[in-house]
Amino acid sequence: MFNSSQFTPKYFVLTGLPDLEALYPWFVLPFCSIYIVALLGNSLILAVIKRNASLHQPMYLFLAMLAFAELGVSASTLPTVLSIFLFGANEISFEACIFQMFCIHSFSIMESGVLLAMSVDRFVAIYNPLRYSAILTLPRIATTGAALGLRSVMLMFPLPFLLKRLPFCGHNTLSHSYCLHSDLIQLPCGDTRPNSILGLCIVTSTFGLDSLLIVVSYVLILYMVLGITSGEGQWKALNTCVSHICAVLVYYVPMISVALVHRFLKHTLPAVRLLLANIYLLVPPVLNPIIYSVKTKQIRQGLIQLLLQRKY
Repeated sequence: MFNSSQFTPKYFVLTGLPDLEALYPWFVLPFCSIYIVALLGNSLILAVIKRNASLHQPMYLFLAMLAFAELGVSASTLPTVLSIFLFGANEISFEACIFQMFCIHSFSIMESGVLLAMSVDRFVAIYNPLRYSAILTLPRIATTGAALGLRSVMLMFPLPFLLKRLPFCGHNTLSHSYCLHSDLIQLPCGDTRPNSILGLCIVTSTFGLDSLLIVVSYVLILYMVLGITSGEGQWKALNTCVSHICAVLVYYVPMISVALVHRFLKHTLPAVRLLLANIYLLVPPVLNPIIYSVKTKQIRQGLIQLLLQRKY
């Protein structure tokens, strides 16, 4: 099973929900439904924005980037999660595991960056609505999207190589139903300090910094909204931010919840912690298309038109 010269496992063993194997058939329908909603919902968002020239505006283009990132996260976790619950197949090759880890983290970093860009978009729309389109031009939006994609790839690029140099000494059982860097670095018997330090730097410079800047942007937005004299004007300004606020909460609340459970509730059932970890990655791609479809009139109308055209 192991490469005798480097102690590199040929495959890793993924963990589904410990002690609940007998209930796997009951989890198949919920997980399949979640993935269908996530993949179909975000694909429809992308299709609507692409087909409607009136939606080629900063707010909707950033929404398209968010949908793309969430499609990537869902597609990255889908093969192993469904393989475990549908077929009981919990093995993944070393190379496939490293690739899955790279994709999950890269798309998650991109998702965080897009949420930050969307908060800046809302700030500009409220701060200077008359020059909104002049400031957030299509070339600038395209450059922002390319920069966010490049950031996620470049930050994650060294991690697979750092992992490949480590000896695993026969340890190959992971504690999730997909491959995460924080999980993988628990297995090697060599020095994982470079991996841990780089991983911490990546988390701090992406999720940590992005969330801080989102909070700052909304403090500024709230300050400007309170400066609007009419109550109706204040409500209209805040109403343009509701969908994005919901998206931020849907993204960061499960993440923080998982971190708190791992930190303070270590003695809870492993199945509970792993179920929360799955929810953390699956909830945002499912809820965000629903949130924007319900709260955004243009997206809702575009979806109705698209579905009616396909029906007839």
